[in-house]
Amino acid sequence: MSVILAVDPGREKCGLAMVDESVGVIWKRIVPAAELMTTVAQLVRQEEVRTVVAGDRTGSTAFKTKWDQSGLSAQARLVFVDEHLSSVEGRRRYLRDHPGKGLRRLLPIGLKTPDQPFDDYVAVILAERFLKKKDQY
Repeated sequence: MSVILAVDPGREKCGLAMVDESVGVIWKRIVPAAELMTTVAQLVRQEEVRTVVAGDRTGSTAFKTKWDQSGLSAQARLVFVDEHLSSVEGRRRYLRDHPGKGLRRLLPIGLKTPDQPFDDYVAVILAERFLKKKDQY
């Protein structure tokens, strides 16, 4: 399988993650919602992405509409995956990867608050969900 691009579409900002099944996460980033389709189109063309995975909740209808208008379906397929609790998982993973400093390290994850957006981590979760069940898509 080639590299997949995972998208956590949102109203203001969107998480993106490029994931390879054998290597894992290649990169992840957050882009403003206004730049999402430009960024996705560029990545599909430059990185030869053949599968784009997106969450099926917030922002998914607008993303699907823009996808259909972009003509990208001739180059890559769009697959929607269940986004249920992906933000909770992304938050937990972000906090695990960024434990904080000093006494903050000692707090349980449930008591910590992320100090920056973690939509890119949510995109990684969506990619992992797709890869676990890719035979069903």
